[in-house]
Amino acid sequence: MGEYDVVVIGGGPVGLFGTFYSGLRDMKVLLVDSQDELGGQLVTLYPEKMVYDVGGFAGIQAYDLAQRLIEQAKMFGPDIRIGEWADVLERTQDGMWVVKTDKGGEFKTKTVLISAGIGKITPSRLGAKGEVEYENKGLYYTVRRKNDFQGKRILIVGGGDSAVDWALTLAPIAKEVTLIHRRDQFRAHERSVKEMFEVAKVYTWHELKEVKGDGNKVTQAVIFDNRTKEEKTLNVDSVIISIGHKGDLGNMLKWGLNMKGRDILVNAKMETNLPGVYAVGDIASVDGSPKLALIAVGFGQAAIATSVAKKFVDPNASVFAGHSSEMDKFKK
Repeated sequence: MGEYDVVVIGGGPVGLFGTFYSGLRDMKVLLVDSQDELGGQLVTLYPEKMVYDVGGFAGIQAYDLAQRLIEQAKMFGPDIRIGEWADVLERTQDGMWVVKTDKGGEFKTKTVLISAGIGKITPSRLGAKGEVEYENKGLYYTVRRKNDFQGKRILIVGGGDSAVDWALTLAPIAKEVTLIHRRDQFRAHERSVKEMFEVAKVYTWHELKEVKGDGNKVTQAVIFDNRTKEEKTLNVDSVIISIGHKGDLGNMLKWGLNMKGRDILVNAKMETNLPGVYAVGDIASVDGSPKLALIAVGFGQAAIATSVAKKFVDPNASVFAGHSSEMDKFKK
């Protein structure tokens, strides 16, 4: 069983920064993430979108921000386990914690930093015929690289911000963009909706019935008017189903944490009700403070939590270690 000073649960931007900062404080760190790629929502939901509210960048593509954070997180050599679900959290007789994963991993640690965001991210599926068969063969639930859609005939399903934004983003490079929505009201900015009607074919009151192809790639989509049941067959190269994603917290609800809904309740030190266990980022609700689901806020919470954790691990340590610009480890 590996033994650590801190196990970070969740490899999104806040967890990555918490991993870095734990290493900065000379703690032995393990980062565990349920996704197959580090970066959280930055890479899973909107990798090609621009992020404007992170300090130091006038604007940076989400995927690029994730890669910078991954590089930073690895500076002090943490152990990293991806595609592995933190399933069980148990207290040991000597006051430490054991994190058990769904892959059989068991890791003993003095502290735990939970930065799980919304949990393991899975797309919301429609259940249309052919949807499973053609997933990643022309049918997608997010746009990972917009250049993959260059010159393609694209059908987008959805009526929220993401669906409308992808229609606007892909229209300049695609051969054709069609968007269908099951209602005639959109959950997106009015200006964006107006622009979408100018660059894409839009069918309101329409839903996806079937995705067809040659076995290797998508070639057609059957849509229908949900009022008249009239069907249309569209020749398409790609189908993007953009109706949202779900976050699964797994067995975390059984860990004995004080929670309100999906939020873990913490104090100003980011401490949960469990000694040595901290929560930061989107999953944390700080007592007495407004909740701002921003990366920038999560960074600050991670710095507080890891500094408090350092004091927990080593009572002789100072909560504040000084400024990084003055640390020998950064001097060449």
